[in-house]
Amino acid sequence: MNKESIAKQLDHAATSAEAVEQISLTQQFTEDEAYEIQAQSMEERYTRDDHFVGLKLGFTSFAKMEQMGVHDMIWGRLTKNMWIENGGEVSLSNFIHPRAEPEIAFKLKKDLDREISLEEIPEFIDSCCTAIEIIDSRYKNFKFSLEDVIADNCSSTGFILGDWKPLPASLNDLQMSLSFDGEVVESDSSNAILDNPYLSVCNASRLAAKYGQLFPKGSVLLAGAATPAVFIKPNSVVSAEVETLGGVSVKVV
Repeated sequence: MNKESIAKQLDHAATSAEAVEQISLTQQFTEDEAYEIQAQSMEERYTRDDHFVGLKLGFTSFAKMEQMGVHDMIWGRLTKNMWIENGGEVSLSNFIHPRAEPEIAFKLKKDLDREISLEEIPEFIDSCCTAIEIIDSRYKNFKFSLEDVIADNCSSTGFILGDWKPLPASLNDLQMSLSFDGEVVESDSSNAILDNPYLSVCNASRLAAKYGQLFPKGSVLLAGAATPAVFIKPNSVVSAEVETLGGVSVKVV
């Protein structure tokens, strides 16, 4: 398979907001090859005045992992051009079939180049906040295999961060919600994220080290969704709230 050609195809699909057929319908490839395609696709972005700002995790629900028949989380890269201002606006025309998820984000206070334990988190993480991730698969009908979605940067498209807060002793048992125009459309406990959102930091450090992705000071980590993703409606305000961490919002125009 021509990984460079696939990477360019997915990059064009993302920049033009035009869906493409699943790669796996015509070619077989492994998870490792999918991550190679993802990396090459991101290099295309980096040549256009964009740069790496963090990581996002997917399949951080044990039930979702079991449902999908996978044994590990998946991860994608976040870039500067994906970062949307809290309270700002974003155009629906930038996307193909976008969905929103409520999340918790973390910020690194020093370079992270190895797997760390829960006990080491205060040494490496500066703060946390409420976040919204906008996901948007570049495949037609939002259908894809595990390898497809990894190659497509795990559907990473946009994210909005709330105000950073000092790390609490625990992030368990916090109510999390996603709302459209003030009406709650999804809600769950923060325990839905790996039974402990702090485990996302440990797993992100492991995966970044495994695949040779630098994870420098100041980088952002999106810990994974606490609820199912919901299709974004035009002319609406999308907001998320995490108990004790506050809220975050974006207007879709």
